[in-house]
Amino acid sequence: MSQKRLSFVSQNDSSRVIPEQERLKRLKTTASHALAVGRLSDAIQALSEATELDGSDPFLHLSMAGAYRALGNHVAALGALEQALAMEPKFFLGLLMKGSLQEREGETRSAAITYGRALAQLPHGTPLDAPTQNAVEHARKVHHRYVQELSEFVKDALEVEQGGVTDAEARRVDLFVDATLGVRRIYRQEPTDYYYPGLPAVEFHERNAFPRLAELEASTGEITEELQAVMGRSEHFTPYVSYPDGVPLDQWSDLNRSTRWSAYHFFNMGRREVENCKRCPKTTRLLERLPQPQVQGRMPAAMFSVLRARTRIPPHTGVANVRLVVHLPLIVPPGCGFRVGNVTREWKVGEAWVFDDTIEHEAWNDSDEDRVVMIFDVWNPLLSEAERRMVASVMTSIDRFNGIESVSGGNL
Repeated sequence: MSQKRLSFVSQNDSSRVIPEQERLKRLKTTASHALAVGRLSDAIQALSEATELDGSDPFLHLSMAGAYRALGNHVAALGALEQALAMEPKFFLGLLMKGSLQEREGETRSAAITYGRALAQLPHGTPLDAPTQNAVEHARKVHHRYVQELSEFVKDALEVEQGGVTDAEARRVDLFVDATLGVRRIYRQEPTDYYYPGLPAVEFHERNAFPRLAELEASTGEITEELQAVMGRSEHFTPYVSYPDGVPLDQWSDLNRSTRWSAYHFFNMGRREVENCKRCPKTTRLLERLPQPQVQGRMPAAMFSVLRARTRIPPHTGVANVRLVVHLPLIVPPGCGFRVGNVTREWKVGEAWVFDDTIEHEAWNDSDEDRVVMIFDVWNPLLSEAERRMVASVMTSIDRFNGIESVSGGNL
């Protein structure tokens, strides 16, 4: 009898309810013992009686399905599983067994789909016994093979539609297919402070939206000369991550106040670093010509970013999706990489890119040398001039209200 029914039974009925509960317990024990010694018919009989007493327990139907499966009666087993899944559609063990039964019946694609549903419900942090773990590994293989075959089928069908498609459109369609099939995780914008609605989550933006990139790249040699002139003066470089005491560091505990990731700032939280700019006049003049956001106490931000040998920047997201981040690689030894969402790229000296840093990203330098990239912000080009002014007003008014002149910790 279910708990709901028990709650409506009066004290006068208690003498009837208790024996019913005891009977259900005995039936479960009888079924368990019968299954253990292989008396499958006895187990099914006990489970049938038990489900009459408590039809809301999906595990009773699962046990009955297991007994029918052992007898080779797959139709009855599937029937029992359907009853369990009707009560609990996300029942992991029920879905896993249903997939195995469909596979035995030759329904390979249906089995793969059911396995996929089961794997989506896989309990994390809960140890599985050996038979269940083996079943999970088999389910992964069957589902993976199905997804590969489906992906190839869909992409073959797309071949006839490829005429006139731009590279950007082709990349979006590929992501659409992979996301639909569950091949790639969908990354979304997760700004730590400011989220402006309506701006698409694009890992790396198309170059044609930023006409000044060519001018920037053409200046790589001059910028690198000024970089090399200041590289020998460590006092000009400060830790990129610099949080004060008492602030939760989370993934930054290893790099906080560390020169393993350091920066030579030209503009930091909207402030011009005058002496640094004087040492690199050509780079400064170039930055001044670029359309950087202007928000008091927040932006612009521009720097040389130095990642020391054998150092990794952990996955993280940036402050605001109203701005995008530009990288111009200056010194890039082999073994360096960068990931934004689903896309991983290698820096190439003199080839700039623009990315959305509110999408999870990480970087690494697995070489024995320093990696140096010039970094600065630009407005998201989808924001109108009026929106940019209002965004700046919102940010500065919040800071003024809270008595904040600038923010420390780096432009993370």
